[in-house]
Amino acid sequence: MCNVYPDDPDDPGDPDDPDDPDDPDHRFGANLLDRSALQQKKRVAATIAKMKNLPDHASRTLSNPLYDFVERHPRLFVLSGAGISTESGIPCYRDIEGQRTGRAPILLKDFMGSEFARKRYWARSMIGWPLVAGAAPNAAHLAVARLERLGLFERLVTQNVDGLHTSAGNTDVIELHGNIGRVRCMQCGDETSRAALQPRLIADNPSFVGLAALPVADGDAQLEGYDFESFHAPSCTRCGGLLKPDVVFFGEGVPRTRVDAAAAALEQADAMLVLGSSLMVYSGFRFCEWAARAGKPIAAVNLGKTRADALLQLKVEAPCGPTLDALASELDQQLDRSA
Repeated sequence: MCNVYPDDPDDPGDPDDPDDPDDPDHRFGANLLDRSALQQKKRVAATIAKMKNLPDHASRTLSNPLYDFVERHPRLFVLSGAGISTESGIPCYRDIEGQRTGRAPILLKDFMGSEFARKRYWARSMIGWPLVAGAAPNAAHLAVARLERLGLFERLVTQNVDGLHTSAGNTDVIELHGNIGRVRCMQCGDETSRAALQPRLIADNPSFVGLAALPVADGDAQLEGYDFESFHAPSCTRCGGLLKPDVVFFGEGVPRTRVDAAAAALEQADAMLVLGSSLMVYSGFRFCEWAARAGKPIAAVNLGKTRADALLQLKVEAPCGPTLDALASELDQQLDRSA
């Protein structure tokens, strides 16, 4: 949930701190550069050859540099963030300067170690969940699914936990931070759907039903000033154990299997495309670091500042929905003309 700031570099206990020279991610970055040096030389040669034909496409290139970027780099490593879901009604958790909005995120250690913290979390989730449950893919998600069908992806990786890429039709998504639609028992490992848990929360906490609160990112709500001690937090129906949403909390590392799968996809890609992410959280920014070290160009579609601005070859400061819809339509039209 996006009151969850996974792998935040501001957390001194963060295992993914970018300043840690012993971080295996940094060693991976160096190895990636070595392995991809020869491929990059070939890509540069191929790009130069394509640019010789640039006058034939000059008007299109000048009017849509994003189209040109995608055309020149047909195997994209795509990373999406919260900004791609705002048009679905899910609030973002950072402003255009990349600063956090709303209350401080819950820490994994607090959730696991404090009954009161769990009660407050689930009370806020009970109020905020219907917004996420009712959200539908927007034009940006649908355009990304079209781009996948056009064969332009090496892999789609998302920092979002809302599941909207899959709902839109993407078939092979790495959800770095998990999925808010699942709930897992921390004792026996039993997994249930978040939707199935909501009726239990409502039945067990009638005094909280109907409370109004400002929605915030990914099913959270600004619910303050209530007696959370009286809230009945859910437990596992199988073993009575502690239930946790199947997402990466602040201070909790992204599972290595997901990072490795994403890193392997980045290694095979021609370039990286960032969609709707400020990249302020290191779990996303590190892919930009790795791409830059490997000489892979990076483009971003994002409203406002990103942590990787200095690494970008192209930045489009525009809403993701209309921008990506126009891109997919233009690529579709070009494919039809070429057929």
